[in-house]
Amino acid sequence: MKHLIPGGRVSAMLLCASAMLSPAHAAAPAPAAPAPAASSAPAACKGTIYMTFDTGSQSQAQLIADVLNKRHIKATFFLANEKTTRGDYSLDASWAPYWKARVAEGHAFGTHTFDHVYWKKDLANGLIQVKPQFGKDGGKLTSFTDKQFCEELRRVDTRFQELTGHKLDPFWRAPGGYTSPRTLAAGSACGYQHAGWAPAGYSGDELPSDKYPNAMLLKKALANLRSGDIFISHMGIWSRKDAWAPANLDALISGLQDKGFCFATLREHPAYAQKKGQP
Repeated sequence: MKHLIPGGRVSAMLLCASAMLSPAHAAAPAPAAPAPAASSAPAACKGTIYMTFDTGSQSQAQLIADVLNKRHIKATFFLANEKTTRGDYSLDASWAPYWKARVAEGHAFGTHTFDHVYWKKDLANGLIQVKPQFGKDGGKLTSFTDKQFCEELRRVDTRFQELTGHKLDPFWRAPGGYTSPRTLAAGSACGYQHAGWAPAGYSGDELPSDKYPNAMLLKKALANLRSGDIFISHMGIWSRKDAWAPANLDALISGLQDKGFCFATLREHPAYAQKKGQP
């Protein structure tokens, strides 16, 4: 998976090459030191960070839930029906207990398109060329009308309600961060506002571990994140040898809390708070 800076159309992988470590992809071996003990959130917030997680291989799903619970943090999850390391898919009935538990904990949820559909280009005939990663058209170029694109977003909402009895929040995130005026308009027309991430907010969990070790990624995030930033990582990446979350998630949250940051879901983000109503 390749990601773009929110609203941008430049590959994050290219951005990484231009600086020591730009907001794109990277990660690696866990630090030798043991995970820090849980600390309480600061009494007075000096700023707010918005943690978000996209579905992926789901190999880190339970660890992410455990860390968020330990740190008393609410996050935002963007869901697609992706193949998991358990051999099923992330919106199969087998995942209902997991998602129900996250609903009960008070997290927020957005759509990431059902089949993890990558935007390719807006066509002259008014259609949107896309490439789903999964589903009946997985790996194939196909075209959507605006209505079909909207339906792709809503499929996640429908399935999430079947699994949890709970509707999604009114935001979506494009796979890879690839958007266009037409996809943004289609999402908005059916009630979903696109949510990207801050330049400093890319975890780098998709970058090769040997070139971008976890310690490097952690140092970068702690140095560069600022109040109001949206942070993105995944619930497991197939290609990364040294997973980002086991080494970095708890340490990152602890380090940000030590700096006086608090955490919130996108329901509280100024850019999205006015759209709390369900689609």
